[in-house]
Amino acid sequence: MKAAPIRARITEALNRWLAADGFAPLGPGATLDSADLDRAVALGAAHYGVARRGRGIRIRSGAPRTYYVGVESAMPAVPGMDPPVRALCVVPFGTEEGSEATLSDREFGLVVGEPAEFRFLSSTVRKQDAVGDLVDEWDDDLEELTPLDVTLDRPGHDGSMVPVALESRVTEVGTLELWLAERKGEGRWKLEWNIREPR
Repeated sequence: MKAAPIRARITEALNRWLAADGFAPLGPGATLDSADLDRAVALGAAHYGVARRGRGIRIRSGAPRTYYVGVESAMPAVPGMDPPVRALCVVPFGTEEGSEATLSDREFGLVVGEPAEFRFLSSTVRKQDAVGDLVDEWDDDLEELTPLDVTLDRPGHDGSMVPVALESRVTEVGTLELWLAERKGEGRWKLEWNIREPR
């Protein structure tokens, strides 16, 4: 970005897009000058680190939606019928980056060593739900996202059921990490979802 021809070419492309949408082109003073483009990312990261320690200004955003993971109800299997799925809130609306939550009071069964589908859902209207809340019927309140197909391995235990607790974390780069932590052991499995991608 230091070379004037590169900056001019980018401005030209932006002006072409603006004109196509009926907007006025960028004027001569519309581009920002920077004396040290080589260190811009490093300086931004250092500023963010200082702000995380409470010694600077931090712009806060937070999760734009409430996020859920689908869990099957614990009920006897009925041939030809899928078990009902409930939506478990793992990230409430407005959760800030770097926040973590553990659902230690709930236990879930994880089948390891076999393909599994994890269903994720989100909502822009259910802003009151907290971590651990279960939604039985949601109609149009929740939007189902693309499911995540994954096999969570545990050598020598293919097909076995492992009791786990759920831990959720919204990272600084805009991903939702859902950790499945073994209740009586050291097994931990991570599912990751980008919550900043347009839906």
